Amino acid sequence: MTQNTVAQKRTLNGVGLHSGKNINLTIAPAPENSGIVFVRTDIENGNNIIPALWDKVSDTQLCTVISNDEGVSVGTIEHLMSALRGCNIDNVLIELDGAEVPIMDGSAIPFVELVNDAGILAQQQKRRVIRVLKNIAVEKDGKRVELSPATGSVFGGEIEFDHPQIGAQKFETALINGNFVHDIANCRTFGFYHEGEYLQSIGLALGASLDNAIVLDREKIMNPEGLRHEQEFIRHKLLDAIGDLYLAGFAIEGKYEGFKAGHAMNNEILHALFADESAYEVVEA
Repeated sequence: MTQNTVAQKRTLNGVGLHSGKNINLTIAPAPENSGIVFVRTDIENGNNIIPALWDKVSDTQLCTVISNDEGVSVGTIEHLMSALRGCNIDNVLIELDGAEVPIMDGSAIPFVELVNDAGILAQQQKRRVIRVLKNIAVEKDGKRVELSPATGSVFGGEIEFDHPQIGAQKFETALINGNFVHDIANCRTFGFYHEGEYLQSIGLALGASLDNAIVLDREKIMNPEGLRHEQEFIRHKLLDAIGDLYLAGFAIEGKYEGFKAGHAMNNEILHALFADESAYEVVEA
């Protein structure tokens, strides 16, 4: 199996979830073995290049943010990263003129469509993957993430929310046979109306709306169209996990299991994995 990049440049435009600013994002072909790289075209002085790697993660509170050594950052990368993993894109240059990836509809499907519109170009070099060789887990404040050996890439998770529209949900999918698009890609981020009001009062979530998130009040889902899937909430958490774990630099061959996990735990499991050289190997797919 060989590496892939996109065949042509393609651009989309959308609002930043936290800044509320209009942002242009372009995906472009990249050489073999170059990986996924972000370029902040609005930064003209200094280093504006940010590799999409686990050890560049600088914030995980509200989204996943990566930064370079000069402090130039790009945030809300997880949905785009998830789409790139789901489309098996190994190498791509991502140019954007703002500090965050546009939120679009709150899912990964606009980025899947962008990649499909650009086309997928097979390259010459063999794809490499990270094969998990033994169980690695992190646990903190009642949350847990574990990686274990498995055939292929499997993502499973469980959430519990004290809300009548969410409750306890479990879901699992393997990234084969188009499952990412069927099961995961169009599942939207979600939040609570009262929390959104607070975030906007302190200058965050300025771009949030019913057009780019599932919004819940204390009793119900406020979006008039309702949900796109049963268990859309846990499916979106797995969408995030797929994107966060693609910051490993290669696809992970193994099973991910998260319990009440989020961006912070997803990054911690990568730190734990790479801290133990006996826990993984990099092999040709």
